[in-house]
This record gives sequence, structure tokens and C-alpha cells, in this order.
Amino acid sequence: MTMSSEMSSETRGCVVVTGASTGIGAASARELARRGFHVLAGVRRDRDADALRAPGVEPVILDITQPDHIARLASRFDDDSKSGALRALVNNAAIQINAPVETLPLSEWRRQFEVNLFGHIAVTQALLPALLRHSGRVVNISSVGGKVAMATYGPYAGTKFALEAVSDSLRRELAPLGVRVVVVEPGAVRTEMADRVVAATNRVAAAMSPEQRDRYGSLIQAINAQSAAHTPGGTPAADAARVIAKAVTVGKPRTRYTIGRDAGLITRLSRVLPDRMLDRILVAGLRPHYPKTTTA
Repeated sequence: MTMSSEMSSETRGCVVVTGASTGIGAASARELARRGFHVLAGVRRDRDADALRAPGVEPVILDITQPDHIARLASRFDDDSKSGALRALVNNAAIQINAPVETLPLSEWRRQFEVNLFGHIAVTQALLPALLRHSGRVVNISSVGGKVAMATYGPYAGTKFALEAVSDSLRRELAPLGVRVVVVEPGAVRTEMADRVVAATNRVAAAMSPEQRDRYGSLIQAINAQSAAHTPGGTPAADAARVIAKAVTVGKPRTRYTIGRDAGLITRLSRVLPDRMLDRILVAGLRPHYPKTTTA
């Protein structure tokens, strides 16, 4: 890294990473610590904290839907002597359930929005005073699903589309105040999240009515099979973490970074192709994953 393009070691302070128990969040916490930051890594369980704790990585119990957890984190920055200057907030925490719009209970819709959108807003609001004091940075981890919503991805993509919009607005509000806002859009990444998504999706599918299973059962099987086929070839979490660390450290960041060739391709196609043509491409990509006894 060069001094002209990235923050010098003398300016490095603290970075907060939410959703750091596993996957991209854990890898990002380690990568940022390697680059000289003190990382407050949000986890939800003590055993995750024990697994993550390392030089430069300080796990903190943080459920971003709990106001008292957020207030306790924000209090760390009431005085810079406690944790150092806050240089960046990486909003990474997320949950995902893939389900047809008709079948997912509203309570599950609300839960995804609470974690994937409102929780990030709450943490950002709480930490903005500290970020403003030091011209810090907000890095929001979105998804290729924030650009294209595939079948059954409506709930998750809805949260990510909303996060993209909030990020655009926040970027324009904070730019004159010296705080940069960056969006990172991963495609397939090799993490434990893929297995959790399939398990959550199957729980929803098991609760569907017989009529809903007739309508969507084969589609859900195809989506799960497609995910299982693509995840092993996805971007390693450590590589994704290096992109996120770049978004945190580079002197003049882009407004958006994609992670993985699939994310780059899909986001480009979404900008230039008519909706119906993109629909046909997505259907063609899913067709080989349908159960062999049915047709797409």
C-alpha cells in the first residue's frame, strides 16, 4: 500500500464491524486488524467472541436490533481515550431467508428488515457523532441482491435495495461534512451463510400450504440447488475482506465496489438490459437446477 492512496499508520484508530461472528465479517475484522486498526467486532454469543479474539480484534456483544447494545457500543466513543478515534463503521450484519412473496410470514419480513436495514440505521445514527469528529467512513455491505431480485429473493433483496437507497442519501448528506459512504456488493462468497439460508428456506417451505407447495415447491428446490452449486466456486471470505478493507482505507474510494465476477456481471447487465430479457437470462440460469421430474 502507498501513503498517497491510503491512510498512514499514524492516523489509524478504531473500526467497528457488525456481524463479525463468521464469514465476511470475521474475515474483515482480521484483515483490518492486520492493517493496524483496533477492531471492535460485533458478535452475538460469547463462544463466537472467544473464537474471534486476537491481537487487534476485540469482540463485543452486539445485537444491532437491541438499543441497549448499540448504546453501550456508542459509549465507547464518548471519549477518544477509551477506544481511539473511530475511523470507520462496517455495517455487515445480515440474515437471509429465500421464500416466495406469498409464503413468507410478515413477521419474518419484518425481522429481515429489522436486521438488514433498521439495525444498520440505528448503529449509524449512534456512531455518526464519532465518525464526524474524525472524518470517518461508513461502509455498508449490500449484495448483488441489492441490484437484481431473483425469484424467492424478494425479502432479502428488498432489504438490500433499501440499504442501497439509504446509502445514496447518506452519502450525499455526509459528503459536505467529510464523512464518506461506500457500498460493497458481494456476489457468491464461500461462507457458512449459504447453509443457514437453505435451512431457513426449508423451514418456511415445510410450513407452506399444499397449494403453495404445488405452486412453489419445485422453484424452491431449484433455488437451493443453484445456491449449492455456485457457493463452492464463490469468492473466498478472505478475498472479500480485502475489498472491504480497501473501501475503508483507500484515500478516494469509489461509491460502490462489487465482489466476485458474478456480482460485476449481473450489476452491469441490470443497467443495460430490458427487464424481460434479464428475466429470461435468470430463468435460463435456474432451469438446470429444477428437479428432473418437473420442468421450469
